[in-house]
Amino acid sequence: MWRKSIMNQEIFGKIEKAQDRLKGIIAPTPLVYSDVFSRECKNEVFIKPENFQKTGAFKIRGAYNKIASLTEEQRQKGVICSSAGNHAQGVAFAAKELGCKATIVMPITTPLIKVNATRNLGAAIVLHGDCYDDAYAKACELQSEYDYTFVHPFNDDDVIAGQGTIGMEIMAELPDAEYVLVPVGGGGLISGIAAAIKHINPNVKIIGVEPDGAMAMKQSLESRERIKLSSVHTIADGVAVKEVGDKCFDYSKAYVDGVISVSDYDIMEAFLLLIEKHKMVSENAGALALAGLKKIPAVGRKVVCLVSGGNIDVVTVSSMINKGLSSRGRIFCFSVELPDIPGQLLAISKVLTELNANVIKLDHNQFMNLDRFMHVQLQVTVETNGHDHINQITSKLESIGYTVTRVY
Repeated sequence: MWRKSIMNQEIFGKIEKAQDRLKGIIAPTPLVYSDVFSRECKNEVFIKPENFQKTGAFKIRGAYNKIASLTEEQRQKGVICSSAGNHAQGVAFAAKELGCKATIVMPITTPLIKVNATRNLGAAIVLHGDCYDDAYAKACELQSEYDYTFVHPFNDDDVIAGQGTIGMEIMAELPDAEYVLVPVGGGGLISGIAAAIKHINPNVKIIGVEPDGAMAMKQSLESRERIKLSSVHTIADGVAVKEVGDKCFDYSKAYVDGVISVSDYDIMEAFLLLIEKHKMVSENAGALALAGLKKIPAVGRKVVCLVSGGNIDVVTVSSMINKGLSSRGRIFCFSVELPDIPGQLLAISKVLTELNANVIKLDHNQFMNLDRFMHVQLQVTVETNGHDHINQITSKLESIGYTVTRVY
């Protein structure tokens, strides 16, 4: 307990310094009350929209605080990091603001839009390797060769302190908050937020949210030792981390009350509700906390969910919307085989009309079936009002002799 108290005093002091450094640098992201998410989970839900932050994500906080804490000599030599995402833009922005040279190592496979966005902030870009590990190894090589300062995306006290300023803002705006849900990747974000909030009010529950396919923190806390996953698989690429940082693990052991996991479908549903009801765009990892709302054992509590970032390309946005609609039963695609005789299409259409299913797409294809002279395959996509509505459509069609195969 004594060590925990000393650790909290030290990191909280760093968070307070970070808050001073970030004044006038970061964008304000005031809490947004959510009627829809409140109804969904029977709590009072407030969104902390870091997707509205400069560079589109929370990462600017830790990156700026780290670079601002360096000596003048260190800044003159420059900083380096490896990242294909939000950390790259955070480091590039911070370095530009502080007059510091930044080198960002990205995998060759990084989308051009992210490369250009980082380059436009003034950073020197090095493309190397096919994955993050290759880029990280190259960054370490360049750091050693040129004596750059390495800016780690999460496992660094100054980076953690910068992210902790989010916790300070939450408590200043909503001092009676009872739960705070935070996305977890490497652990830097939740470490800083938990340390800040627990210092102000130890009774607030800090809950991490990870994808089912990348539960490095959850498994580590349950095992009481850091676990390295053999692989990760999730649409939330921003938190697809095999192993959390050792510093982050120590902070999380001390201040995090629990970690829950969510499926990719949970993430898609949360993404859809956020964009449809709040007109907010998040990246996949950014919607994690909202996806975790249904998993917390609380009713009637004040809950803050951090939307950690909104950097997502429009193609992915389209895919996420469609998958979210399907997951919530808002779109139903099915196929049926019809006898190749007149009136069959009309019979299907009549059922859909009676049950108020709006047809979006229809494909009446003789050539999809080998026995095309006897049967025709019909594939229909309809707009529906939920899973009960889908069950009604399926039951009605089957009751009049059709076999329904759900496509999605």
